[in-house]
Amino acid sequence: MESRLYPQRVWRIFLISCMWVAMGVTAKNGNFSAVSDRPSVVNVGAMFTFYSAIGRSLGPAIFAAIEDVNSDSTILKNIKLNLIVQDTNCSGFVGTVEAMQLAGKNIVAALGPQSSGIAHVISHVMNELHVPLLSFATDPTLSSLQYSYFLRAITSDYYQMYAIADLVEYFGWREVVAIFVDDDYGRNGISVLGDALAPKRAKISYKAAFPPGAARSDIDSLLVGVNLLESRVFVVHVNPDSGLTIFSVAKRLGMMSSGYVWIATDWLPSVLDSSASIDPDTADLLQGVVALRHYTPDSDLKTRFSSRWGNIKNKETTKFNSYAPYAYDSVWMLARALDSFFNGGGTVSFSDDPRLRDQNGSALRLTSLQIFDQGPKLLQILTEMNFTGLTGKVQFDSEKNLITPAFDILNIGGTGSRRIGYWSNYSGLSTVPPETLYSKPPNTSNSNQHLYSVIWPGETTTKPRGWVFPNNGKPLQIAVPYRVTYPDFVTKDNGPLGARGFCIDVFEAAVELLPYPVPHQYILYGDGRRNPSFGNLVNDVAQMKYDAAVGDVTITTNRTRMVDFTQPYMESGLVVVAPVKETKSSPWSFLMPFTWQMWAVTGIFFLFVGSVVWILEHRMNTEFRGPPRQQLVTVFWFSFSTMFFAHRENTVSTLGRLVLILWLFVVLIINSSYTASLTSILTVQQLSSGIRGIDTLITSSDPIGIQDGSFAYNYLIHELNIAESRIRIMKTQDDYVKALQQGPGGGGVAAIVDELPYVQLFLANTKCQFSIVGREFTRSGWGFAFQRDSPLAVDLSTAILQLSENGDLQRIHDKWLSRDGCSGQSNPIDESRLSLKSFWGLFLICGIACSIALVIFFCRVLLQYSRYSAEGEQRDIEEDEPARPSRRSLRAPSFKDIIDFVDKKEAEIKDMLRRKSGDSKRHPSQGSDGQSS
Repeated sequence: MESRLYPQRVWRIFLISCMWVAMGVTAKNGNFSAVSDRPSVVNVGAMFTFYSAIGRSLGPAIFAAIEDVNSDSTILKNIKLNLIVQDTNCSGFVGTVEAMQLAGKNIVAALGPQSSGIAHVISHVMNELHVPLLSFATDPTLSSLQYSYFLRAITSDYYQMYAIADLVEYFGWREVVAIFVDDDYGRNGISVLGDALAPKRAKISYKAAFPPGAARSDIDSLLVGVNLLESRVFVVHVNPDSGLTIFSVAKRLGMMSSGYVWIATDWLPSVLDSSASIDPDTADLLQGVVALRHYTPDSDLKTRFSSRWGNIKNKETTKFNSYAPYAYDSVWMLARALDSFFNGGGTVSFSDDPRLRDQNGSALRLTSLQIFDQGPKLLQILTEMNFTGLTGKVQFDSEKNLITPAFDILNIGGTGSRRIGYWSNYSGLSTVPPETLYSKPPNTSNSNQHLYSVIWPGETTTKPRGWVFPNNGKPLQIAVPYRVTYPDFVTKDNGPLGARGFCIDVFEAAVELLPYPVPHQYILYGDGRRNPSFGNLVNDVAQMKYDAAVGDVTITTNRTRMVDFTQPYMESGLVVVAPVKETKSSPWSFLMPFTWQMWAVTGIFFLFVGSVVWILEHRMNTEFRGPPRQQLVTVFWFSFSTMFFAHRENTVSTLGRLVLILWLFVVLIINSSYTASLTSILTVQQLSSGIRGIDTLITSSDPIGIQDGSFAYNYLIHELNIAESRIRIMKTQDDYVKALQQGPGGGGVAAIVDELPYVQLFLANTKCQFSIVGREFTRSGWGFAFQRDSPLAVDLSTAILQLSENGDLQRIHDKWLSRDGCSGQSNPIDESRLSLKSFWGLFLICGIACSIALVIFFCRVLLQYSRYSAEGEQRDIEEDEPARPSRRSLRAPSFKDIIDFVDKKEAEIKDMLRRKSGDSKRHPSQGSDGQSS
């Protein structure tokens, strides 16, 4: 029996030995992961403030996810996640110490913290220990390359601030006041908000910061100061546990009433969503507030999680806020990454950090902190994760932020909140869920931004203006130019306003149309002896020496870079004024409508078209035949009689009729243009001057006059390159008259360059002794100048348009500037004359049509002649063959033969061709009969 069992034992030992050898070789080659290398338990850390508004949702979600992972047999087989939790206690110092203790417990990854300040500190530790950190801190600066092991498990505040900037632009506000907690979370978020507002021509007008844990009295003092500011749009970016104090103080100060705008970041929904319903006292504080909440799409997973929330152990809230789904997904992300990590042969091992010893070799107090050897590999797997969870698609971008960031836009009212829209970085503001827009091309244009109506503080649906005049009783300081010339526009007044004129009346009328009072005070700008520099005036407004400038301030490109202008209330532009003399009508005025080139080309085309029609009609129209002298007379008569549509000859050929119809159309246009131009020349008084406009003024070397203080000085020198030595400054209207009358030869000027409103008033005052020559060579207008981003510029622009529409602007103009006006601009004869360039297109079309008709005609004639010649030669050859069989050469047709053929009538040609064709058919039959006989 033993003899039979011994070989079997040997055989079993041999098989087992072979299996161990094979397993050892396989493990050595890396083709098999030994089960003994996979740990049964993996330590995972979590750090957050247990009893905070966010922590009360984070904790239960993390515990539920750990429980689900450990009970799921399809992931991390035979491996359990051991969650080690530390409470950061809402304290930067305590939180950092707790986080350091957690890092010393050989964890492979950490969840949290929610605090940005603690995340900044602990990220340095995790970088050193190679432990990935899945954090819920939203500080945008944590995404920098400095924190290589930091992974944000929730949407960054970077996108939230851009969503707020889009809200500000959507409602048309230009300034906001930022109220924030002065820590990493608050400062860095508001910094991004400023960057987001800048491209939209908006800004943070004031940053109201308070320290973490500030007393209610500090917040009270802060809001009292904020309430004195101009802006009424407040962005509140604070911690959830102290944010409601701000609204409590604001309610007491009357800052939750009509006209105020309050925008809260995601901290407010985090507080409100944690309870089944909003406490009535809390709801009363928040009426009309607009808030942002992290968006998660609706799904079956989210519905099941929401239903399960009531059964989760150790929870302290009846509902969860938007942080809970992200916490749940972060655990599953880590579990999937660890599963891939172990399946790829990863092991959990730790080693000492040599930098945690001092120079003498003695261990520091941090020897419990060890480096996770496979940390880089796990980090890489985490950054490549891609799955669908409670929050939708979970995937990191190149900056290790979650893709497809989006927010709900909420409006708090009554005892709850309602969603008025969504924001995503893909399509901006919309009333459609973001996931439905991802399949469409991105469109963030202003016309594509939509939100439902908002109920603002004070229970009004009217959009707040967003600003008021400061409550410090200081009126607007408005600079008005103290003009010497043309005081009708603006100058000093001894009345209560201190200034009067057309510009002052327009401004006062526009202010009256505003729905709010605008206390203001006029300050004269200038010494009253000469016109002030308008460039310096605008620059002083830009330097905030004045709040605005009201007067005849021209809107130029350089000035718009410094200040904001209203809608122009007066059109303007530079024109040239020159001395003129009346020109008497000439006996030869009838020749003036056309230039000599136009007369010459028109005459040539009359003869050309007449010749073409004669050629086309000569063969078939008896009216175009006869002796040469008669035909020449016919050509001339027909050509020039078409000018008056009095030609007697009828056209019978198709080509002739086509050419004639086209030519009569050209004649019609020429006659109409000639009549209109001659009427203008004979009925309008013509003025002549050596200066025809700005072009002739530039090419000359004569002096040029300009008004004192006008922007024309810089324009002529820098834009038109006119020598500065040619410029003469004119201070009064008498200087204008004297300089123009003296002329360049008498010490005066050849012309004056000034703006059209001044020139029109000047011409009226001088009873039209001078005139505008040429046309306006710049286009601009007058507007009221305000400091950059002043909301008054927008409101006054609307008021100016109303003045224009209801006729008040014209009535103010007539009150100050109505005069017996001049025609204003001379009408030189040269400008009324019609040149060839106005009609060359017509002549070109007519010439092409005539040429095509001639080509068709001669091709047809040559074809007929070739048939005629070929049949004649064939007949001659057949007749001469019996007599002279050796003769083959025939006489070539001469030019005279061709002319004679062309001169024949069409009917004769056709008859000849028919007879020759008949003879050629009969001749071969006769030859055949002769041979047969």
